[in-house]
Amino acid sequence: MSETPLVSIRDVASHAGVSVGTVSNVLNRPDIVAPTTRTRVLAAITELGFVPNDAARQLRRGKGRTLGLVVLDVANPFFTDVAKGVEDTTGAAGMAVIFCNSDGNLTKENAYLDLLEEQRVQGVLITPIHDASTRLHQLRDRGVLVVLLDRRSRQPDICSVSVDDRLGGELAMRHLVESGHRRIAFVGGPHRLEQVHDRYHGAIQALTDAGLTEEEHLRRYDTPALTVTAGRDAAARILGQPKNTRATAIFCANDLLALGALQVLTRQQIRVPHDIALVGYDDIEFAAAAAVPLSSVRQPRQRLGQTAAELLLDEANNPQTHQHHQVIFEPELVVRESSQ
Repeated sequence: MSETPLVSIRDVASHAGVSVGTVSNVLNRPDIVAPTTRTRVLAAITELGFVPNDAARQLRRGKGRTLGLVVLDVANPFFTDVAKGVEDTTGAAGMAVIFCNSDGNLTKENAYLDLLEEQRVQGVLITPIHDASTRLHQLRDRGVLVVLLDRRSRQPDICSVSVDDRLGGELAMRHLVESGHRRIAFVGGPHRLEQVHDRYHGAIQALTDAGLTEEEHLRRYDTPALTVTAGRDAAARILGQPKNTRATAIFCANDLLALGALQVLTRQQIRVPHDIALVGYDDIEFAAAAAVPLSSVRQPRQRLGQTAAELLLDEANNPQTHQHHQVIFEPELVVRESSQ
């Protein structure tokens, strides 16, 4: 079966008895076309089934109606909620979002940035692997707007939206220390991720404030990723320690790790929180719905996405008056059964 040939703008012009330029004006600047001519062209478009090539028009203008969103892990519900905030804001502004998952892989991140630049996106919202990425500065130099998402910018000319993760780490650790725990495990990684680094050092600060030492009271269990599987593996390592010396509380760098740890603890008949208390981070929807409702440090996930999108749209629409901002939200600890 042969394919039906696509109807071109020249076909529309011929059918309506007008020039190609007139058809272009009807599509892009209808107010300057005489009503009778405009009606004739629109009728030809309908009769022929012509579909305007919006992508081509965007390229000619040098400005698209799309944004790129690059996140570290699409499987993490935290980023799903962030994306919802982005989409709600950009959708209301008539923009579309291209959703990209870097998987924490720098090569993959750069490949997506190349693709987004080729697509002539107006801007990129990104949780970068490295916030000082040369590639991000190249994008800005070429006219692509950039806003860091869930990562604080150290560059005054780049907007960012983040959460005070050091404070979040302090809140979690302070809660466990005040609950009487003196052997505490920190589960998270890789530590090159700024979020993990900050949460860990916030936890150390809380120990210091309580007159305790990292060497004596905190044990670090590094993970290759912030996933449920990594949480299970870390919990198995913790339970492999002698009972009289192993941790009595676990602080996980995100909720997926904590949920994986909770699965192992439950299967091994470890009572949570009586034998081992557990605290996560992000307060995703599954945290409250876990078999043992999970204490977690809450981040304003959708607000992160909404605010980042608002900053990018403001810079796009008001380039002369836009001021760069580094917005930092404060987290809060939500205490549930897993640590009470």
